[in-house]
Amino acid sequence: MVNDSPKLRKIATEEAWCIPEVAAGLRAVTCGPSSSLDKLLLAGIYDAAGKTSGYSMFNFLDGLLDVEKQRLAEMDELGIDMQLLSLTAPGGQMFDADTATDLAALANDCMAEICRRRPTRFAGLASFAPQSPKRAAKEMERAIRTLKLNGFILNSHTHGEYLDDPKYWPILEAAEGLDACIYIHPRAPSDGLKGPLQDYGMDTAMWGYGVEVGTHAVRMMAAGVFDQFPKLKICIGHMGEAIPFWIWRINFMNGRAQKVGRAPKTKLSIEEYFIGNFVITTSGVEDPLALDYSIRRLGIDNVMWAIDYPYQPMKPAVQFLDSAPITVAQRHKLYHENAERIFHIEPLSTSAK
Repeated sequence: MVNDSPKLRKIATEEAWCIPEVAAGLRAVTCGPSSSLDKLLLAGIYDAAGKTSGYSMFNFLDGLLDVEKQRLAEMDELGIDMQLLSLTAPGGQMFDADTATDLAALANDCMAEICRRRPTRFAGLASFAPQSPKRAAKEMERAIRTLKLNGFILNSHTHGEYLDDPKYWPILEAAEGLDACIYIHPRAPSDGLKGPLQDYGMDTAMWGYGVEVGTHAVRMMAAGVFDQFPKLKICIGHMGEAIPFWIWRINFMNGRAQKVGRAPKTKLSIEEYFIGNFVITTSGVEDPLALDYSIRRLGIDNVMWAIDYPYQPMKPAVQFLDSAPITVAQRHKLYHENAERIFHIEPLSTSAK
């Protein structure tokens, strides 16, 4: 089916970006003693040794640091109206708490300035430092109320810990109170998961990223986090990090685990939490069968379009959704209406309905 709408606002909802200060900090991390699996990718992106092999051959760094030159020109060429920017993984989550707090505030200020300069072209997800949950909550409030950003980005685990840990609940309380969605973005698997994922390129988007974020999301649901924060909204990318395809079995086995005391009793089922508290994006999964299944399984209101730029190219992502066998109404939901609702992006009166 070809694109059957003459005018369609296109909002891409998982678009990576960076500032020089964070890039410099991550470059330094690649030279340090950390055993984090993230270093395999970061060493290539930030090219600490001046090499031109591995991931450095894709030149992701130029794409991350650029917003208003090549990125915007390509958006114009392809008819992409807006990108929802977020600080690239792992953000500040590999730094100490003070450094991460300062860099998150700086990145949020820079992002807000970009959005003010080009309010119809860029929106933004704010960063925070989960290493210091109370300070994170304060920065989250500033980002929404003062900087007028559109939600939050979290790069999965922080030192191997996840949002089901009550010490991070000030972050969840802040997000729920601000009616702002948290996008849980991948990073390399935590030390507890990384063992067999270190070989064959499996540590990143081929497999490890989905395992990491899927684990995070299921932990939150199984722990009963959404009983504590019933209005909390979480977004995950890459067509739901495989959860939509496993949801029946996850749901069934969680019910069994609750019966035998292996999991806490929850008010709702995992399937109910996933449909009620989560939304997903298409980032990096340009598969019409996966899209069709996700829409049928989760409902059209819970799926949004994304590119995952610069890690994924723009043109195939546009071609994918333009040619997807869906209705005009569904295409509007996926391309812009759901993003406008979830991330509080002002609708354009010129968007065709």
